Amino acid sequence: METLSSLLPIIQLAITPVILISGMGALMITLTNRMARIVDRTRKVAEMIPAATPEDRQHLDSQLKIMWRRALLIRRAVTSNGLSMLVSCLLVMVLFATAIFHLQMPALILGLFATSILLLIASLVEFLRDIFVSLHALHLQVERARNRPSTTAPWPPLKE
Repeated sequence: METLSSLLPIIQLAITPVILISGMGALMITLTNRMARIVDRTRKVAEMIPAATPEDRQHLDSQLKIMWRRALLIRRAVTSNGLSMLVSCLLVMVLFATAIFHLQMPALILGLFATSILLLIASLVEFLRDIFVSLHALHLQVERARNRPSTTAPWPPLKE
């Protein structure tokens, strides 16, 4: 049986994936909050469509398409992030198994770590894509608001 002092190096080695999991958990909270906002906004817009004028209906339909695209991006980001977390957990288990059973599996350990990081990168890429799509939707909304007649003072021009 292993003594605590002989397991300390493995515990120290396992800290990196555990810290990584912690950071991925914070990202997961952000992603799921974004998904919840997309779902809520989609429901509100979808409820507005039956009573909308044809012009408004076209605008609302374009907003729904954008939100559907965003939901797919966030779903991929959540999936990649979740898989990255699972692979990191597996990595911790493999690290302990190699220590306890005196196995030599550096290729597996490096492969799991690289896979976890690649999945995290994929999640971040999808997250950034969602940011750009949401800003595009916001730009369309602002432009539409500017083109409508208003009783208040006009907006200052946007600097792009």
